[in-house]
Amino acid sequence: MGLYSMYIGQLKSQIKELARATTSGCPAQIILFFATATTNFVLVLDATKLCFPIPNCQTSKKCLGFPFLANLGFVAANFLLGAFKPACNILITFSDAKTRKQVPMKKENGQMVMVPLFQSQENIAGKISIEPLQGKKIEHNGVKVELLGQIEMYFDRGNFYDFTSLVRELDVPGDIYERKTYPFEFSTVEMPYETYSGVNVRLRYVLKVTVSRNYGGSIVEYQDFMVRNYSPPPSINNSIKMEVGIEDCLHIEFEYNKSKYHLKDVIIGKIYFLLVRIKIKNMDLEIRRRESTGSGANTHVETETLAKYELMDGAPVRGESIPIRLFLSPYELTPTHRNINNKFSVKYYLNLVLVDEEDRRYFKQQEITIFRLQDS
Repeated sequence: MGLYSMYIGQLKSQIKELARATTSGCPAQIILFFATATTNFVLVLDATKLCFPIPNCQTSKKCLGFPFLANLGFVAANFLLGAFKPACNILITFSDAKTRKQVPMKKENGQMVMVPLFQSQENIAGKISIEPLQGKKIEHNGVKVELLGQIEMYFDRGNFYDFTSLVRELDVPGDIYERKTYPFEFSTVEMPYETYSGVNVRLRYVLKVTVSRNYGGSIVEYQDFMVRNYSPPPSINNSIKMEVGIEDCLHIEFEYNKSKYHLKDVIIGKIYFLLVRIKIKNMDLEIRRRESTGSGANTHVETETLAKYELMDGAPVRGESIPIRLFLSPYELTPTHRNINNKFSVKYYLNLVLVDEEDRRYFKQQEITIFRLQDS
């Protein structure tokens, strides 16, 4: 029994951390779904490379979920499944929860939850309640709450890069016999980056409560919140005007009224055909998002087409002018992010696409800047 308890003690302190990097709803499911086995070992979440010995473990090729647990035997399986029952309930509440705006946020498992919205330099305060389960007491080495700003690369899942880390010690070592409530406050918190969830990266803010224990591992609880930062209208916002074409075949001039747009803005412009000697079938304007993560040889680039707006259907003639009026509010855009903590960037482009009758594509791409304007 002692060896199994030692294993559980090592593992349990990391399970809740691992749970946030998976689509599982509870820590026990990590074992049920992700556990794999080799002789006398259990490997929990391959990406984390955490390996612990289990004595007298019988293994087989069917080592996922319940078949694998059955091979551990009744006692070991009960230890594994029962070890993750929390010794207490932890509740995190914000002091202005009734009045603060709530916004939807998609979790890793695709579920939408409502979380409070903050912006940089705000105070983040509230209460943390810890209530032992009936008939239990909690022996601990201290209680603390952390405010973390983290970046996670999906190709390095489970490893978080903290760009903001604030700590408040809530309690000294001792015992908790009944419900205990701790107030906390982080004043004028610097949160320079917005919450972001992309293809290969996410940036999040979270409150993390830790009840430190030697035996059985620490108890950890999280509360996500969202950050949005606002920008004033730019003092300089030049229009975009360019001439492009194919020599002796096609010559067009396009113009967009601005180079910087807020999230609910309207792109206004025009396309003017100076020379048309190829048969154009249609013309579209696309909004593309390009997400770059990593650096150097390890750079990953993902491009998404978020909007496709048909400007013209049919062949244009020389001298024809096509108007552009594209509303941004229907699309799920974010502000432009440039080199966030040297980890990732998010840029937006207007892509003008012409298709001829032989389905050849001609395009011209132009970067634009998107910012979040304070709601009036």
